[in-house]
Amino acid sequence: MGSWHTYDHYGYALFAVLGTFAAVALIHWVMRRSPWVQWVRLLHGVAPPFINIIGVLFGLTLAFLANDTWNAHDRAMNAVYKEADALRSLIALSTHLDEPLQSNVHEALADYAQANAAEWPLLAQRRISPDVNAKGDTLLGLLSSIQLAQATGGNVQAQMLSKAMDIRDERNLRIGLSQTHINPLKWLGMAFLGFLTLISIAVVHAENARAAFVAIMLFALAAAPTAAIVLVQGNPFQQPSSVSPAPILLAFPPQVTQPGSLRR
Repeated sequence: MGSWHTYDHYGYALFAVLGTFAAVALIHWVMRRSPWVQWVRLLHGVAPPFINIIGVLFGLTLAFLANDTWNAHDRAMNAVYKEADALRSLIALSTHLDEPLQSNVHEALADYAQANAAEWPLLAQRRISPDVNAKGDTLLGLLSSIQLAQATGGNVQAQMLSKAMDIRDERNLRIGLSQTHINPLKWLGMAFLGFLTLISIAVVHAENARAAFVAIMLFALAAAPTAAIVLVQGNPFQQPSSVSPAPILLAFPPQVTQPGSLRR
């Protein structure tokens, strides 16, 4: 299992929801039952368009944070497909190799793909598998061997090595994205703007506590779930919208993806 902060974004999502409605309850209490009720009513007269200023700042901040989260998910998805494409290219480039070199290359590719797919649960825990590193080193060593250079020539071997490095680069990108943690300062700033928005809505309706409660509750019902949805997608390799390793496994024919199918 990962450390306590492996799933920190779920905790932040829960805090965002509970904190928002706690702020709603606090503001409602101040306007209806606190010792400052009369003073709060004296604040009426603030123009409703004033809400737009802080509300827009809050919306932009949340939009930027959401864009960062979904951009990480898209980059992880693209890395998986690029990795799968590089594997398919290596299979195609090795098709005309003589035996047993062709089988050795296909076996090394299949072993790497299987180990890579098996690493997915570890990526969800922000960890990596040493087995994938070992399989990758084995594949790179085979593709850079003298035997393969003699069988393919320098140009084909250079292309195969380039594809192998692409595979390694895309995996490193996936690992980097899986290690991303929630930035508390960014979300603290967004929470502060959200709280100011709640206060500004309440001030606009200072003379009518019931109307103020309805307005701030509607804002809370819109803002809190949206922030929570963004937060729970902090790691592109965790549910509810985790990136799948299926493209990597589908890069191989069924007989290749079976363990040991190429061993003679």
